[in-house]
Amino acid sequence: EIYLASHKDVQINVQGGGSAVGIQAALSGSAEIGMADLLKLPAEASALTSTVVARDGIAIIVHPKNPASAFTATMARAVFTGKIAGWKDAGGGDGAIRVISREEGSGTRRSFQKLVLGDDKLAASALFQNSNGTIREAVASDQNAVGYLSIGLVDKRVKALSYDGVAPMNEHVKDGTYPLSRPIFFLTKGPQSPAVKAFIDFVLSDEAQKLLEKEGLIAAK
Repeated sequence: EIYLASHKDVQINVQGGGSAVGIQAALSGSAEIGMADLLKLPAEASALTSTVVARDGIAIIVHPKNPASAFTATMARAVFTGKIAGWKDAGGGDGAIRVISREEGSGTRRSFQKLVLGDDKLAASALFQNSNGTIREAVASDQNAVGYLSIGLVDKRVKALSYDGVAPMNEHVKDGTYPLSRPIFFLTKGPQSPAVKAFIDFVLSDEAQKLLEKEGLIAAK
């Protein structure tokens, strides 16, 4: 929006769908810029030019009335894989844990899988949402739910848990003490058009990087 305000001759259309959609859109040419937030880009993205434009931390969230306040890495893995099924074994109340996750193809889910679950599978009973925002709404409306989303989207409707003793805050991602984070990529195929190059240069500018920080992300530089 800031960019368009000073570039009246440019049109930018934004669509969601997750990192897999972003990669395929760039590969097929249906989008001039694809976006992905993954620890490591998949092999098929090797045909694309990748530019890190920001970083993003991932917070584990629960309902504000849930007594739980912290997970160890071991407990987080056990909860999200279903090995711990009740809150009484995870620092919460007496209810059954309801796991809320992003869908297949989501970069947030892939990153969470690698960082938290490792080779273990997500709980078979997990419910799926198609965005960070809908994860937040699902957890905010269910006292027994647990989910994960971008740190910048944590608000008073949910409570973020500390992870291995470290609070999920961008300053802790920056200093390396909070381990759940991933880069955000812009992906392009072939030579960049002047309009695409100009926009990417703007996103990497000091002005835009400060805007990203205000929106809850972490500057790429």
